[in-house]
Amino acid sequence: MKLDLYETHDRHQHFIQNQWEVISKGASDCLLKNRDSLALQDKSPYIYIFAHPRTADDGLNKRLLWQPRITRPRAQTNSYLFRATSKTDILMVCWIIPPKELWNQYKRGNICESNIVLWSINQFQYNREELEKPDPHDMSDGKARDIWLEFLKNGHKHSTRDLS
Repeated sequence: MKLDLYETHDRHQHFIQNQWEVISKGASDCLLKNRDSLALQDKSPYIYIFAHPRTADDGLNKRLLWQPRITRPRAQTNSYLFRATSKTDILMVCWIIPPKELWNQYKRGNICESNIVLWSINQFQYNREELEKPDPHDMSDGKARDIWLEFLKNGHKHSTRDLS
């Protein structure tokens, strides 16, 4: 079978663009529309946006859960982490780590090839401590805890597991 390289390239570009649009929209919506995110941004100059896919109630489809945080979570497979400047649309990618069984699909020369994903996988495997290290401009753990306690006291529904 002979492939039309132009058509293949167009499909690849469409795939990459579509995937980025879904991730970008989810992160942006969490940053700019999520009630908890907006409340945390009132207290913090930055916000982390952590996303991880979960299987929907129908058992077939996946959905991305987006969580605003003020501390950098531990890295895990099948997750995305962004750091944003509060009250802006400025997002920095901290990591994009796909499920382990898909890692080979992101290698150079494959349709899903991605430098940020390859870097994230490499850091996750060989330099996880650095990947999980807080940004130099992050607030102290004590200040973050105070913000979370105030956040919870004001009736927000986040669980205390997000304190770490």
